[in-house]
Amino acid sequence: MGLIGYLIYFNTIKSDDFINSPYNTRQDTFSDRVVRGSILSSDGEVLAQTNVSEDGTEERSYPYGNTFAHVVGYDTNGKSGLESEANFQLLSSHEFFLNQIRNEFMGTKNTGDSVVSTLSADLQTTAYNSLGDRRGAVVALEPSTGKILAMVSKPDFDPNTISENWDSLVNDETNSSLLNRATMGQYPPGSTFKVVTALDYFRTHGSFNGFSFDCQGSITKEGHTIQCYNGNVHGSEDFYTAFANSCNCAFAEIGTELGGASLLKTSEDLLFNKKLPLNSYRKSSFSLNGSSGIPLIMQTAIGQGNTLVSPMHMALITSAIANNGVLMKPYLIDKVVNANGDTIKTTEPTTYKRLMTGNEAAILGKLMKGVVESGTASALNGRGYTAAGKTGSAEYDENGSSHSWFIGYSNVDDPDLVVAVIVEGGGTGSEAAVPIAADLFDAYHFD
Repeated sequence: MGLIGYLIYFNTIKSDDFINSPYNTRQDTFSDRVVRGSILSSDGEVLAQTNVSEDGTEERSYPYGNTFAHVVGYDTNGKSGLESEANFQLLSSHEFFLNQIRNEFMGTKNTGDSVVSTLSADLQTTAYNSLGDRRGAVVALEPSTGKILAMVSKPDFDPNTISENWDSLVNDETNSSLLNRATMGQYPPGSTFKVVTALDYFRTHGSFNGFSFDCQGSITKEGHTIQCYNGNVHGSEDFYTAFANSCNCAFAEIGTELGGASLLKTSEDLLFNKKLPLNSYRKSSFSLNGSSGIPLIMQTAIGQGNTLVSPMHMALITSAIANNGVLMKPYLIDKVVNANGDTIKTTEPTTYKRLMTGNEAAILGKLMKGVVESGTASALNGRGYTAAGKTGSAEYDENGSSHSWFIGYSNVDDPDLVVAVIVEGGGTGSEAAVPIAADLFDAYHFD
């Protein structure tokens, strides 16, 4: 009876997961009778297609070349990106059954279903061009649904020539061009982590009222000194101005008051050290605990220390803030259609988890709005839409070199677009990451 019950469960619940698994090599046998379907953008652009010559030779092509390299992926020398995630759908055919019978009789292949992605060709191209020749990643999400609208990683590659360049790509340790930095990159979060520290403070105190700090440009505890950027002296600050100024001294003080155990709990509530709702990702890490020393706590509270996070994870945290504390499960496949354009399957938005209360999300949103109105992301102010965000400068070597970060969203009263940007070695968030975010917000609202 147990075996019968499991077989029913497997066939009704789990079978699709096993069939769709990229490790299921039996999927590739479908290509003997099906021409692999196309991958399309949400605005109807062809991102991947199979060209069939007169002699029946098939060639997979990617019209946008490098622009969608990591998110769409490739179909030779293994599979990656959507080519892997949607492999089963692309090799399935829901052509009209009489056409399928005719094709079988004539010994010709059926046309595979096409996958319509959530990706916007316009936003993806904007992000790709704005990042330019710099290393880094850009992620854009729709917070109310979880749709991934853009995902760019650089250095990149041309999926049209993946076979020819395979050996050089896999052996190039300098660029790691095959690595999707958006989901697999591991970076210190810099001052973007202050949204976590702020949330922990709010949970501990129940309010930001009454907080005050006199910033003198540096703070020293147990022989360890933290400085504000360029040694800036911010003077008397409440919590909102400390956040808008991205005051390292204030947040180092806040971190030591909260302690490692409290910061650990809040971080794990926001999915640090936890599974993320993605098919492919690298888990973010947070190592503070109740026995951590003051110097490490000071560093960690401002986004340095041993903390590592991916741009996608920071986008998910920001998405929850923009969506009243609820994280929607992110997804890339909007629907599957057959050769005639008839819809076979549609992805419905689903809630993944509540990461914070609605009140907590509103408070963090207010802090982030202040960053745009009077803080380090003021370049986003007065552009025809409202925005909220947090910049970050994440030091990664002994010389003080910094990655440039920005996380945020537009249309504050009814958030519509979440953006996370990192530029490796880009300096401050306002220098490199904010202008890229501005390009995406502008393209979304005005193009």
